[in-house]
Amino acid sequence: MGEERGREKRLNRSPQRVSYPVSLSAGPGAGQEVQTENVTVAEGGVAEITCRLHQYDGSIVVIQNPARQTLFFNGTRALKDERFQLEEFSPRRVRIRLSDARLEDEGGYFCQLYTEDTHHQIATLTVLVAPENPVVEVREQAVEGGEVELSCLVPGPRPAAVLRWYRDRKELKGVSSGQENGKVWSVASTVRFRVDRKDDGGIVICEAQNQALPSGHSKQTQYVLDVQYSPTARIHASQAVVREGDTLVLTCAVTGNPRPNQIRWNRGNESLPERAEAVGETLTLPGLVSADNGTYTCEASNKHGHARALYVLVVYDPGAVVEAQTSVPYAIVGGILALLVFLIICVLVGMVWCSVRQKGSYLTHEASGLDEQGEAREAFLNGSDGHKRKEEFFI
Repeated sequence: MGEERGREKRLNRSPQRVSYPVSLSAGPGAGQEVQTENVTVAEGGVAEITCRLHQYDGSIVVIQNPARQTLFFNGTRALKDERFQLEEFSPRRVRIRLSDARLEDEGGYFCQLYTEDTHHQIATLTVLVAPENPVVEVREQAVEGGEVELSCLVPGPRPAAVLRWYRDRKELKGVSSGQENGKVWSVASTVRFRVDRKDDGGIVICEAQNQALPSGHSKQTQYVLDVQYSPTARIHASQAVVREGDTLVLTCAVTGNPRPNQIRWNRGNESLPERAEAVGETLTLPGLVSADNGTYTCEASNKHGHARALYVLVVYDPGAVVEAQTSVPYAIVGGILALLVFLIICVLVGMVWCSVRQKGSYLTHEASGLDEQGEAREAFLNGSDGHKRKEEFFI
C-alpha cells in the first residue's frame, strides 16, 4: 500500500496519459469477484479505468459513470460519448479509456458483476486542473522614489497553485492567499518594493505551479514596470568648432516618464536669431555670424518636474583660427631650440669646473738601498738637497 501511494505521488505531476493505482478496494467477503483501482488524471489528459475480475463465469458486467449512466454493458457501448472507449474485455479484466478528461468527469465509476449475488466496486476518478497564466496588475502608478504594489491572480486551479515572484532572477517575498470555489481554487499573491527611474522597463515575473503540470514546468506572466520620473535634458552640437558662415544644429536630448511632449528654445535674455529654426528637439542656426554668440537653452517639463540645458555659442573668425593653428609649429620649434641651448651651457660649465680642480702636492721618501734612519739624518744635515720632491696633478 505504501509503494502504491508513493507511485501515485510521482505520477500525479504529468498531464499526459495517466492511470494511477491509489488503493485496492476489496469487498467484505473472501469470495469477492471484482476489484478496482482509483485513478488521477490532469484535465485534458487520458485516464484508464480498470475492473479486475476473479472467477469470472461469463456473467453480465456493467460499467457506469458517476451519474449512474451505463457506459458499457457486457462489452457493448451503451452511452454515446466517444471519449470513452472499451480497450479490453476479457475473463480477467475490463478496461475502458477516457480521453480529454474534464472536471465534470470526476467521481466514482461503478464496476458491477451480476451473478447470484451482485458484486460491485467503485473506481474513483480525480481530475487535476493546471493553473492558467497568472494575471498581474498594479495597484497604482509607480513613481520614482516610491513603492509599487503588484498583485498576481490565478483562478481555477486544482489543487491550489503555489505562486512565486521573481525580479532580476531573484525571488521576491510575496503574501499569498487562496479561496476554494467548489472543486477549484482562486489564488492570489501581492508583492511590494521600492523603485527608481532605472527600474523603468524592468521585468517582474509571477509564476504558478501545481501537481497538474509536468515536473519542472510552470505558468508565468511577465510584467513590465512603468516607473514615472522627472525629465532630464542635454544639448548636443553638430560640430565642436563653428566659424562664420557655418550651419549649426543643436539637439536637445530629453528623457522623462511621461516623456515631455514640448521643447522650448531660448537665448538668454535675447530672442533667437531670425534665421533660427526651432522644431521640437532641434534648433538649426544657418549662416552663423558673431552676432549669434550667446547662451542657448532648451527646456522640458512633465508633471513630475522641470529640466533645462545650456549651450554657449562662440562663432570664430576663420582667419584667427588659421593663424592660431599655424603658430603652433613655431612655438614647438622654439621650445626645442631653447632646450638645446640650455644643455650646451650645462656641458660647458661642467668642463670648466673639472679643468680647475686640483689635488695639492706632497713629499715622499725613497730608501734607494740606504738604511732608513741614516738617510733621514743625512737629509736633515744637507738641507733640501737630500729631499726628493714629488708633485702630482689631476686634470
